[in-house]
Amino acid sequence: MAETNSRFLYFIGGSKGGVGKSILSMILADFLTQCRHRKIILVESDTSNPDVGKTFTHNDDVEVISLSLDNADGWIELVNYSEASDKDIVINSAARSGEAVEKFGGTLIGSLEELHRQLVSFWVINRQRDSIELLKKYMDVVPGELHVVRNTFYGEPQKFELFNNSKTKIEAEKRGVTIDFPDLADRAAGERGH
Repeated sequence: MAETNSRFLYFIGGSKGGVGKSILSMILADFLTQCRHRKIILVESDTSNPDVGKTFTHNDDVEVISLSLDNADGWIELVNYSEASDKDIVINSAARSGEAVEKFGGTLIGSLEELHRQLVSFWVINRQRDSIELLKKYMDVVPGELHVVRNTFYGEPQKFELFNNSKTKIEAEKRGVTIDFPDLADRAAGERGH
């Protein structure tokens, strides 16, 4: 990740349900607040299943806001929050977010320089072909630092053959790194049990 003295906007994506976006959003929020000692804004854009936002409602280091990023107004509100706060922002995206990013994401992307924010994307994948295709679409629209997260709940890293042998991986690693979360499934199972 980039240096800690800048203002960041972290986008957790995957455009599919069940790949691990929510758990990665929680891990990143924990890391920023507990290890980096930062106060953050957590944008819960999964309005149909706002589990991540609920997890942090009683945490003084995390300001939780709920925004629908399915329409232009939600993206405008996100820009306004980004402008009004010096806190880092973590966006937990909804499973359906890919189409909305294509339609409305330019509202935010075009404002990043003016907002003095650096966008860092984390894209969570499973082993299916559509996971890689959705990543490619995201990369075509959204510039900047990008880290691909292989959720090893779906198998060991070498089993992600479609991604591992793809041009998409080569292009993604020009913008960031590939990360494996071997214990992601254990934490996800623990969260589901609550």
